[in-house]
Amino acid sequence: MGLTKSELFTLEQNELAALAKVFAHPARIAIVQALLRANACVNGTLVLELGLAQATISQHLHELKQAGLIQGSIEGTRVSYCIDRKRWDEIQAKFMALFAQLPTSAPQSCA
Repeated sequence: MGLTKSELFTLEQNELAALAKVFAHPARIAIVQALLRANACVNGTLVLELGLAQATISQHLHELKQAGLIQGSIEGTRVSYCIDRKRWDEIQAKFMALFAQLPTSAPQSCA
């Protein structure tokens, strides 16, 4: 598969694709769900809760943080993560705007 010609697409299209890619791994979904359930900053409990290696979780946390979905704070050797509420709301609005583009009179089937 060739490289994506991102310059052919709008900034919004590229951003939505990048965000969708962040959500495209089940471990990242599980991490986000764990953070949402906790409704607080969590640290080492993700390893116990998800059963994944610390290195694997760290890699996925890095991707989520790069996308701005989560924020982290370092206290000594401890790193705590939580959902970045402001960014979460922005991302939610972007996807809702995409989903809202389907007309209510859209055909149910193309067959």
